[in-house]
Amino acid sequence: MNDDVKKRSEEVALFRFGVIGDLVHLPPGAKGLYERLREKADIDYRIPGSTRVRVAPETIRHWLRAYRKGGLEALEPRVRADHGQSHALPQEVSDLLLAIKDDKRDLSVQLVIREAIATGKLPEGLQLAPSTVHRLLSRAGLMAKEPGAPTSKDHRRFTFEKAGDLWMSDVMHGPAVPVGGRKRKAYLIAFIDDATRVVPYAAFALSENTAAFLPVLKEAVLRRGAPRRLFVDNGSAFRSHQLALVCAKLGITLIHARAYHPEAKGKMERWFRTVRLQLLPLLQPADLASLDALNRRLWTWVEGEYHRSPHRGLDGATPLDRWAAAADEVRYLGSDIDDLFLNEAKRKVAKDRTVSLGGVIYEVDAALVGAVVTLRYDPSKPGRAVQVWAKGEKIQDARLVDVHANCFVKREQPEGLRLADLAGEED
Repeated sequence: MNDDVKKRSEEVALFRFGVIGDLVHLPPGAKGLYERLREKADIDYRIPGSTRVRVAPETIRHWLRAYRKGGLEALEPRVRADHGQSHALPQEVSDLLLAIKDDKRDLSVQLVIREAIATGKLPEGLQLAPSTVHRLLSRAGLMAKEPGAPTSKDHRRFTFEKAGDLWMSDVMHGPAVPVGGRKRKAYLIAFIDDATRVVPYAAFALSENTAAFLPVLKEAVLRRGAPRRLFVDNGSAFRSHQLALVCAKLGITLIHARAYHPEAKGKMERWFRTVRLQLLPLLQPADLASLDALNRRLWTWVEGEYHRSPHRGLDGATPLDRWAAAADEVRYLGSDIDDLFLNEAKRKVAKDRTVSLGGVIYEVDAALVGAVVTLRYDPSKPGRAVQVWAKGEKIQDARLVDVHANCFVKREQPEGLRLADLAGEED
């Protein structure tokens, strides 16, 4: 299987795991399981590679059974058909239209377009098609339902009472920065506390995958404690087994937004719009000189301006003031949480008592030959220590294979076997 096929297959597996993720820890045959399967079957999904939006209860049960037997790989089917996203409108025009509609929610699409034209901020010659604007506003959750339309989804606004009750997280495309002599796009990974609008942590990264997401989550937890719930999108980074595993260790309930339901992420989207309108236009060349410089400028703005400014959604209070009033039940975990964020990979120990991880060969105890072990490691640290676990217990730290030192290890050799024979030398 080539890399592209494998990648698409894993994306489908991650979607399926996202459907069953909150069921995998239930004991087989648990009471009420079928009722929960039926509830999941009533949800509309965005299914990779399919035009269907529903999954039958028995199909979900099959996924659950397969995962329990074979893990994430057992959920892999075939190639996912990815679809591109429309980029019909420049970002600054999209922000302008969203800001107008957000301030005046009763405006129709035509009136939003008219007000946007009246600002004089549209690029010369740009035509705003009502269908394009309607699609933009709908995706942002700013369009009211048509009269007589079904009201099966509850779109009432909500706010949790205590800091840490719910965090939201998402990723925004950011500016390009020089890396290794060429420009690379940066991605803003951010968290926002629902009750206080405080940003526990945010950082630009060079990717939006799980490996980039987890260090930002770790820093957020160190600074503002562990939330009780984490509300995320349906992207592959948020559907990864590793994220689900970390959240379970931290005692965080991982919640995924429903497909086609952007209203639920409104607070996060509004913060991203604030970043685009208030921070990005003011960036200087020095701020874009490197990823570190960009992140320093970001955090200076978050702590120095955003957190200290009156917030309309908080009745004029600042995020820091609201945090001070609502943070009495925050779960601080201390600084020793590194092990909770380690990646995990299962490997079978070869006959030469080695395991391979990321192209690097490690040596383990000879007693483990033939056993399947769990390797726990930090992928962000080259030359990292690798923990070896078996049957729920840490056995040892794996050692990098030293092929030179192994030349001098005394071994039992059959009679008459010479070192020259091992080296392939002739008499």
